[in-house]
Amino acid sequence: MDTELSDIKGHVVVVMAPMGSGKGTIIANTLKNHPDVYQTVSCTSRAMRPGEIDGHQYHFVTKEEFDHKISTGDFLEWAEFAGNKYGTLKSEILPKLAEGKLVLVEIELQGVEQLLKLLPRDHMTITYIEAGGWEVLRARAEARAPISEEELSARHTRFLIEQSSKPMADVIIDNSAGMETSFKQFDHVIEEAYKKCN
Repeated sequence: MDTELSDIKGHVVVVMAPMGSGKGTIIANTLKNHPDVYQTVSCTSRAMRPGEIDGHQYHFVTKEEFDHKISTGDFLEWAEFAGNKYGTLKSEILPKLAEGKLVLVEIELQGVEQLLKLLPRDHMTITYIEAGGWEVLRARAEARAPISEEELSARHTRFLIEQSSKPMADVIIDNSAGMETSFKQFDHVIEEAYKKCN
């Protein structure tokens, strides 16, 4: 194990959820109520979309820069999705864990699998947000922004994989029951995670 991975006093709350599950709204509510929770900003090789700000939604880098960061071991985890790469930089998370902070990470299944190999399991809480079947999520995605059939197909494949990965989760939040209920359930996850920070 990396020396930097052996000095962990904090706790990581991993959020795993399909597209359109409402995870962004749930996370935003938590950050408002718990301003001392640190949310990592992932790196991506995909192009910036209108309204996005570098360093806010993502750290936007070229494919070449991303590959260089892979080769130099800068990522704690990374994954490829729909032709683009996404990853969590060690510099985004390890210093915070060494300080004993509660860190919120929103990642894909590939990333979760990599984190499970790297971080001690007692320093992680994996939360899955459920929000109805594929047709519900597809309708939400199409209502939110223009999306190509190719990307929808890739997201459907990912949805099926993520659905099958639910048993990995420590907590499953059913967001089809209404946002207020989900806010309360996720706040409880955060409160329990605080107790695990040294």
